[in-house]
Amino acid sequence: MLFRFSKSTIRARLTGWYIILLGCTLILFATYLYSQLETSLLGQLDTALKITASEISTTLVEQNGHPAFKITKDSEAMTHQLANAGFAVRLLAPNGQIWDAIGHYQEVPLSIPRKPGYINLTKYNKIWRVYSQPLPKSPKTGWLQIAQSLEPISEALEHLLTLMLFSCPLILLIAAFGGLFLAERALRPIDRIIRTAQAIGPNDFTQRIAYRGPFDEVGRLAFTIDRMLDRLQAAFEHERRFMADASHELRTPLTVIKGRIGVTLSRSRTLEEYENTLTDLQREVDRLIRLSNGLLFLTRLEQSELGYDASLTNVDLSHLLEVLIEQIQLLAEVENITIVTNIDSCIWIVGNCDHLTSIFLNLLDNAIKYTPNGGQVTVKAQQDRLQARIAVTNTGKGIEPEHLPHLFKRFYRVESARSRSTGGAGLGLAIAYEIVRLHHGTISVTSQPHQLTTFTVCLPLERLNLTLEA
Repeated sequence: MLFRFSKSTIRARLTGWYIILLGCTLILFATYLYSQLETSLLGQLDTALKITASEISTTLVEQNGHPAFKITKDSEAMTHQLANAGFAVRLLAPNGQIWDAIGHYQEVPLSIPRKPGYINLTKYNKIWRVYSQPLPKSPKTGWLQIAQSLEPISEALEHLLTLMLFSCPLILLIAAFGGLFLAERALRPIDRIIRTAQAIGPNDFTQRIAYRGPFDEVGRLAFTIDRMLDRLQAAFEHERRFMADASHELRTPLTVIKGRIGVTLSRSRTLEEYENTLTDLQREVDRLIRLSNGLLFLTRLEQSELGYDASLTNVDLSHLLEVLIEQIQLLAEVENITIVTNIDSCIWIVGNCDHLTSIFLNLLDNAIKYTPNGGQVTVKAQQDRLQARIAVTNTGKGIEPEHLPHLFKRFYRVESARSRSTGGAGLGLAIAYEIVRLHHGTISVTSQPHQLTTFTVCLPLERLNLTLEA
């Protein structure tokens, strides 16, 4: 398998750090193992020297006025075993004279001990481990010394060191290939993400990673990018529809204006005809102005989310609704529509007074507009511990269920309401939705066809530490 290996790739960096970490671990482990083995072997040797010294000290006898080894069949056998095992035993006088000895004691450097214990003595580059203990009290007290060469321990340690020096690079080499293989498999979805991102064009957001592996870090990354692409696709489609709808809405009045001007200029007209034409043109221009203002206001709402809270103040919602109902009352009387109110007093919320006025004035205007002659509009405002709930209900034809999920989209209008006299530009409810969202509230609609329609706005009752004016 060929690996794409470059020092600039994550694979290379992961493998490099893995090798460095493993190499440091092996060095620390080898050092610990080496020191522990050396300590263990030396400890075993010291124990053997001490035990042997204890056994020999029990077999000493007095001979020619100084201690000596007892010669028996058993002692000869033990002497032979000690010599074969590499032990050297000697009895030293206080002045360094050797009274008696066993084994290759001539190879052991002569040293008069000052205190009992272990020392290392070197002769001809050969190191001996020597244990000294005082002889039992006698007329000539001396020292019992037992020594053994450290060469077997050195050879064992050197063999271990050789094995580690040859095995560690081999282990690191195997680990490097294993690390590259694992990094390749772990990062393979990243390559798929890169290819998918490169395949996405300005007009195609349908590509997806569609990761099918475990839901680990890479899996979560792939899943998150897919969801991000879903949102981007929805946003671009939303903007594309917006541009198409805006173009359509702008084209209609412009086409009407151009057509009227062309018809008027086709021949000479009377002063009254010119006045009628200008009146129609003014109406279409007013429609263009309303549409442009609505689009500009909606755009500003969508872009003002970060700094929107700074423009909020405490608002007496009860008083605001009463003022708006009083303003809309004249229009309702002309259409012979009854307005019924049920508004709790002193409902204070945190909000932008101008924007709240836009919400409820739009809802009341729509309620009057789509209520038949002799119908009824009901405004109910109540509060609980957490939120204020405002419901605007009107009788009439109602709205079919398939239209309800789309009412708060820009330029969306129910077909029956698209007439120029009542339909508007289809931005009022979209603006109301954005305002409510920026107030951290919700707006919803329910309708019973041929009976009534209810728009419900819920706004939080969070209060600011402001001085309220009566």
